[in-house]
Amino acid sequence: MTFPDPDRLVALACQSLLRDEARAIATLEFLPVELFPPLFVAAFARRHSKTLKMMVQAWPFPCLPLGGLMKEQQSYHEIIQAALDGLGVLLSQKVRPRRWKLQVLDLQKNAHQDFWTVWSGTKSSMCSLLEPEQAQPMKKRQKVDGSGARLKPPSASMEVFIDLYLKEGTPDKSVTYLIKIIRQKRGLLHLCCGKLKISSVLMQNIRILKMVQLDSIQDLEVNCTWKLSNLQKFIPYLGQMGNLQRLFLSHVHVSSRITLEREEQFVNQFTSQFLSLCHLQELSLDGIALLEGHLDQLLRCLKTPLETLAITNCLLSERDLMHLSQTLNVSQLKDLSLTGVSLTIVSSEPLQVLLERASATLQDLDLDECGIMDHDFTAILPILSRCSQLTTLSFCGNPISVAVLEDLLRHTIGLSNLSHVLYPIPLESYQDVNGNPHMGILAQVHARLRQMLQELGRPGITWFSASRCADCGDRTFYNPDPILCLCFMSL
Repeated sequence: MTFPDPDRLVALACQSLLRDEARAIATLEFLPVELFPPLFVAAFARRHSKTLKMMVQAWPFPCLPLGGLMKEQQSYHEIIQAALDGLGVLLSQKVRPRRWKLQVLDLQKNAHQDFWTVWSGTKSSMCSLLEPEQAQPMKKRQKVDGSGARLKPPSASMEVFIDLYLKEGTPDKSVTYLIKIIRQKRGLLHLCCGKLKISSVLMQNIRILKMVQLDSIQDLEVNCTWKLSNLQKFIPYLGQMGNLQRLFLSHVHVSSRITLEREEQFVNQFTSQFLSLCHLQELSLDGIALLEGHLDQLLRCLKTPLETLAITNCLLSERDLMHLSQTLNVSQLKDLSLTGVSLTIVSSEPLQVLLERASATLQDLDLDECGIMDHDFTAILPILSRCSQLTTLSFCGNPISVAVLEDLLRHTIGLSNLSHVLYPIPLESYQDVNGNPHMGILAQVHARLRQMLQELGRPGITWFSASRCADCGDRTFYNPDPILCLCFMSL
């Protein structure tokens, strides 16, 4: 005798319930805990907003990971609104419902994927903070979860977690509705944000930050052009993001009319915010005009060793680079990028010291367009050979000769983890008056490097070169034939 698949029976039961939405809602109070997730998934797929609203009110778990069901590039405004309305009903009740365990509505996409796969029968064990009973200590459950959503003992207030993107144009409808509900509930519903991205300095975007629990932000990307006046209004929020792990900040411009005294005041205000960022692991600063002459001040305010440091398209003095090489925060670096930082006006000693300090942990090194010449690169070759964890090396846009490329290959051939090297088109390949590489000579260089890799027993390492298009700025890659940018493709 063959028995039906239990998962199939559950799916059929959910479909049967949802055919009569009123009946499905009426059974929620008596519905076994095990049926809540599959019924919720079925209601979500069919966009039964009324059922979803009622299920939120009866949800028997501490966290509802609604975002884990959402796909990119699709609108879920009605579903999110239904879920928020359900929270609103819960928070309006003076007497807590018997089955009320919900503390967190998580709208972050790709969060808590294990919860839905476990309850769909694709995993055999359940070890998650989403369990309905207090089977595990709180610390254990927090450790298992990776979304940033925090669980606390049951209380009258709740948290909503989202990934927030503040940009130009009309605000997202779901975010607007969420803020409306938060204002109505006056402290009973808290807006938490694991990842915050800002691409516009409109003051309405800055004001939204007043609604966010800033210590919930772990990943902050600020990718827009700032004037000091606007940045000064934003900076105080940065210091309140005490759990921030990743920070990307770009394009801070300084007027030539600014007084030295005001510039110093702003630098003090900006760098002092880092004293509160005790969990910062990744720091990326792109096009920050204030760094020159002040990098040491920022570095002194960093509280923990960094894993990723990217200082790109910035002017740095030799003193800045020396301070960078001597700070304790670089001793555990895994990723280092100095792309667009001119190293031609300084000695190679700071770079040597910096690489030596990080040699035991460094995995990715990016020195594109730093103006490094043969003698500078030759000086760091012995140190590169000691970067035992190095997997990727990129140094495009530097005037390097074929001889130095071959020397680099010999020095790094013993690095067992090295898999990709992106190198500049060597000087000998530029024989065109317009600055275009000679394809025949470049092909010979590629062939020579591949032959050396083969002879030295490392044919699996990928070496390819690139140059930047003078018209669009995109790269053209050669491996060995060119992968042309759109400028050439349109000719």
